[in-house]
Amino acid sequence: MKNLLISFVIPSYNEEGNIQPMIEALSRTMTFSRNLYEIIFVDDGSTDGTMDEVREAVLLYPEVEYISFTRNFGKEAALLAGLEYAKGDAVILMDGDLQHPPDLIPQLIRGYEEGYDQVIAKRNRKGDAKLRSALSRLYYWGVNKAVDVELRDGEGDFRLLSRRAVDSLLQLSEGNRFSKGLYSWIGLEQKTICYDNVTRQHGETKWSFKQLLNYAVDGVVSFNTKPLRLCFYAGLVSLILAVAYIAVTLVDIIRHGVDVPGYFTIISAVLFLGGVQLLSLGIIGEYVGRIYNETKKRPHYLIRRTSAEVKGKPLSHAKIRSS
Repeated sequence: MKNLLISFVIPSYNEEGNIQPMIEALSRTMTFSRNLYEIIFVDDGSTDGTMDEVREAVLLYPEVEYISFTRNFGKEAALLAGLEYAKGDAVILMDGDLQHPPDLIPQLIRGYEEGYDQVIAKRNRKGDAKLRSALSRLYYWGVNKAVDVELRDGEGDFRLLSRRAVDSLLQLSEGNRFSKGLYSWIGLEQKTICYDNVTRQHGETKWSFKQLLNYAVDGVVSFNTKPLRLCFYAGLVSLILAVAYIAVTLVDIIRHGVDVPGYFTIISAVLFLGGVQLLSLGIIGEYVGRIYNETKKRPHYLIRRTSAEVKGKPLSHAKIRSS
């Protein structure tokens, strides 16, 4: 097989202490490979010295490139920018915190050479808190009952994508992106490699509980309309129960006369129906909000600067895609 060009896409947000170790780890891994490679850092509006480290690395390592956003647009936008910028025959997505072991890279490339379009690195939950592991398992069990694609616990962004897989992902231009679902949605031949979970080397995780919760909601509503159907069923069941209650009450009035209405009955009915209505409106609102965001046609991200300015070459392979 001919020599390949491997593009490493690394979204980075406040990863000042991990830039140099990441480059050194990738360089060591690729030293004995016959393949060429490029390392693309996508700075997602970092507020620390991340960009200083990256700019210094660009001067020292010819294979290092970068894209810097005007502000924090989120990891999904960073992944998209990296895929648009990458020009390799295959693209390897990695986090910038060294929790994705570079030692697995030869196995990922070997899977690509075997003909797979997606070679996925799947981690176990070793070292995670028991509560977090239990919640993750519960989430994946529940979400796979609802969504139209299959999501697997432990499979994230750490994977190799063939050029065909990258081009397929770039055809999906929605603004509300959920990459885990998109990887599954495009299909193509897949191979999975398992590895032990690795703890973060420097800094702290950027994912708060609120962000994880929002990410979980994105996974549920991005790939199905079943919650809307659930609203319909809930409304139908509520209507049937209400009609049944009215019928029973009417028969009781006809047989025994009018009694003083019970406080508990009124409050229960109001709270039950009000809860169903608010829940339904919230679910509908999620979809309406996404429709609203899609209709604005805003770009996924805006670029402040790139390594092209330093290296004096045109940014011909990077594009700003509209939502």
